Amino acid sequence: MSEEMPPEFWQGIEEFNQQQFYACHDTLEAIWMEAVEPQKTFYQGILQIAVALYHLGNQNFRGAIILLGEGMNRLRHYQPSFAGIDVVQLLEQSRALQANLQANLQASLQAQEQRSSGSHQDLQGDLPSQTSQPIPNLPQIQRVVSES
Repeated sequence: MSEEMPPEFWQGIEEFNQQQFYACHDTLEAIWMEAVEPQKTFYQGILQIAVALYHLGNQNFRGAIILLGEGMNRLRHYQPSFAGIDVVQLLEQSRALQANLQANLQASLQAQEQRSSGSHQDLQGDLPSQTSQPIPNLPQIQRVVSES
């Protein structure tokens, strides 16, 4: 099902794919505020994933994990595709990223506990380089290939 989407939506998708996550947030938030269902929740899901990736770029790993989960939760109702967007692909890439971040954060916390020997240090979501695995590719939003 391909919904008619405003040009600003496609601008936001382009910004997302160019890793301009703050600009994507601004662009999509403007149309999200005026939208009605079912587009409103769809926009919100993409917005939350964009903000998660913005947090990731600022090394706020806990914030990224939380917002990835919230965005994926909203988008799960739009599978397999909505408005010409391959939602399944976006969810798969977002899940892989979230799982990687969670594993790295857990390893980081365990390493910190072993090093601290009783001292309390707040990691604030940091992933020290000695325990971090490479972060997989960031999600990309792809259009559904038509079957004509």
